[in-house]
Amino acid sequence: MRQFDLAPLYRSTVGFDRLFSALDQFVSAESAPTYPPYNIERTGETAYRITVAVAGFTDQDLSIEVRENALTIKGERKAAETRKGEFLHQGIAARSFERRFQLADHVQVTGAALENGLLHVDLVREIPEAKKPRQIQIATGDAPRSIEGSVQQAA
Repeated sequence: MRQFDLAPLYRSTVGFDRLFSALDQFVSAESAPTYPPYNIERTGETAYRITVAVAGFTDQDLSIEVRENALTIKGERKAAETRKGEFLHQGIAARSFERRFQLADHVQVTGAALENGLLHVDLVREIPEAKKPRQIQIATGDAPRSIEGSVQQAA
């Protein structure tokens, strides 16, 4: 396993912090956690769903936080309730976890649901009107120039 130190690059550049953070995460991806397993699916043109397998966790054991462009899902089991017997085999993992997802710009979390041991987190990408492409009409000869969109005229 190779270790790359990107700290000197941080000192010599301005405005590229996000790029170097992405590179740093990519380099450390080899040691990324694999628990709990998850799926990412597209459910519509601008809608997505992250499904995380959280068998044995309740909604009180889970927390979902969005900060800047990062979605963090944490799971921590509360103190185990008293059981009458003892486990001969315990194959269902109930260890604490923290799973992070880097969200693209303009992606918002719209909801979350826990069903049958699966945590579903719904996302939607909402591009602001100012960022959407617009059509610009080309003027020829004496034709007035116009830009498609809504224009308010002064009275």
